[in-house]
Amino acid sequence: MKQSFAVLNVKCGGCANSLKKGLIDEFGVVEVDLNVVPRVISLDIEDKDIDRLKAKVKAMGYPFASEEMGFMDETTTKAKSFVSCAVGKIDL
Repeated sequence: MKQSFAVLNVKCGGCANSLKKGLIDEFGVVEVDLNVVPRVISLDIEDKDIDRLKAKVKAMGYPFASEEMGFMDETTTKAKSFVSCAVGKIDL
């Protein structure tokens, strides 16, 4: 079923491109709404796969907005998101 999740650290089309390319093989087509803050990703996903999605997007630097993080976790995900963004811009 189609579900949407608010994610942090998504700033631009490069970030959106990284998310789309990084998730397509495992989760299928992902839409990224850059017109809202926090940004929202939407995809067809079963409830049983949400934890796997959550871990994958966090590893890319884009944690769910609902996730509570400490200073180190927050800093690490921001750093990862800068790299993901740069890679996404190269692939545009």
